Amino acid sequence: MPIARMLKRLSLLALLGACLGEQEQSPNDATRGPLVVFAAGSLARPMRAALDSFTAATGIPYTLESAGSLELARKFTDLGKGADILALADEDVFPKLLMPEHVAWYARFARNRLVLAYSASATGLDEAKAGAWRRVLTRPGVEVGRADPDLDPAGYRTLLLFQLAERFYREPGLAAKLEAYAPRMHVRPKSAELVALLQAGELDYAWMYESAARGARLSFLALPPEVDLGRESMAARYDSAHVRVLGARMGDTIEVRGTPIRYGLSIPQRAEHAAAAESFLRFLFSAAGRRALRGEFLDVIDTLLVVGEQIPAAVLELAAPVAGKSAPDSAPSD
Repeated sequence: MPIARMLKRLSLLALLGACLGEQEQSPNDATRGPLVVFAAGSLARPMRAALDSFTAATGIPYTLESAGSLELARKFTDLGKGADILALADEDVFPKLLMPEHVAWYARFARNRLVLAYSASATGLDEAKAGAWRRVLTRPGVEVGRADPDLDPAGYRTLLLFQLAERFYREPGLAAKLEAYAPRMHVRPKSAELVALLQAGELDYAWMYESAARGARLSFLALPPEVDLGRESMAARYDSAHVRVLGARMGDTIEVRGTPIRYGLSIPQRAEHAAAAESFLRFLFSAAGRRALRGEFLDVIDTLLVVGEQIPAAVLELAAPVAGKSAPDSAPSD
């Protein structure tokens, strides 16, 4: 093994050893896992990369379940399930559906933006690239996919994007047309499921997060920041868009307003392996953990922003507990 690689691995082991020192002295094996992680679909690849590194160095096993963030929240509220780490694509799901019964705090840790991904054989691609994507997407025979707004934040954010595009381009009726030409037959429970359809050429275009498109090596069109929900400085503009989606329980609905795309995570109240979860968070936001997340194209913010109460000391060490403060204004790279 090259010396540089050996030193890097020893450094990682030392970091994790410090994180886990108290656990290793505990007779309670429950603190050693297996770590149960629920993660939004667009977080599955980044979280798995970080978890694999954590497990390789510590021996603590994990299970990872991914789904749309609203669907994951309902596993707590409707099905009585639990996890040690809950990582969602929309931080607002925590206060709207899960606090204070299931989680007491959450931390903002990453951001994203929506893009229009396309297949290699997409119809009207030259026109879309030239800026006429609205005309292309509302043309008969063009197959457009999106996520389910009642299950996945990417789904309701797509509808919010449609409203913002209508205002930005001054095209009355555009939002309704874009929704109609992305029919239910092409709606999937989470945006990650659209990747395979694009790769197989079954869809021409699909709405998804930039990190997901980059992670799958898909080509995509970037939209103006006034539309893509990716810029903190555009928060007031985004707030003009709103939709209603299913709430915590069947029959309930909640209003969702446009906000910059912010990812959040928490250790739920009844986590069985809370100590192991805290150790994983220490690793996740170490230099090695951030490299793993960014290696899968996730735009991790420099400082965690924490909202809530009963925040673990391990999280406070990593975070700024400033409810309501925005992350630094920086869009994902083009």
